[in-house]
Amino acid sequence: MGLVHPSKVRRNADAKAGDVLILGKPLGVGVLSAALKKGKLDADGYAQLVQTTTQLNKPGVQFAEMDAVHALTDVTGFGLAGHTLELARGAGLAAEIDWGKVPLLPSVAAMAADGFVTGASGRNWAGYGAKVILDRTLPSVAKDLVSDPQTSGGLLVSCDPSAANDVLRIFRDGGFGQAAVIGRMKAGPPCLTVLA
Repeated sequence: MGLVHPSKVRRNADAKAGDVLILGKPLGVGVLSAALKKGKLDADGYAQLVQTTTQLNKPGVQFAEMDAVHALTDVTGFGLAGHTLELARGAGLAAEIDWGKVPLLPSVAAMAADGFVTGASGRNWAGYGAKVILDRTLPSVAKDLVSDPQTSGGLLVSCDPSAANDVLRIFRDGGFGQAAVIGRMKAGPPCLTVLA
């Protein structure tokens, strides 16, 4: 238990139009978990699974000190799409993700294409897929990966573009080398568009 000043609380409902979205960890933990359960995950994949799920989101403390960080959440069971929709709904805004900028764990796209997808991914999509627009040119696995549930997933930061480099530096200084700007918030009805 701890204390925090109310001005330092970063909720998932305060994103602003024009904010950029920055993701701290690569996606794919659910895919690796599905492969593990089927006895098809090699030693490298298992090491990636353990390393990713045990890396704590400590940079969140520093982000709470930054006035230009407007909203913050972690990507967990509802996957990237579900938690981005949370930001959009909370702020009454639309969100866009540039699929080509989303960091993925090595080999997870190929593994998802081979059927290593959790049941939770399908349930996630059934729950919120009507509010997600996927570019028609995206690979078919994009749907499975944006809805892939993450155990101890990365932080998703909504911040003023002027703070993006500082947010990325804090992530990288904290050992989150794959942190990336993946999208933006904009005016519009709450929904998520995933662009190719």
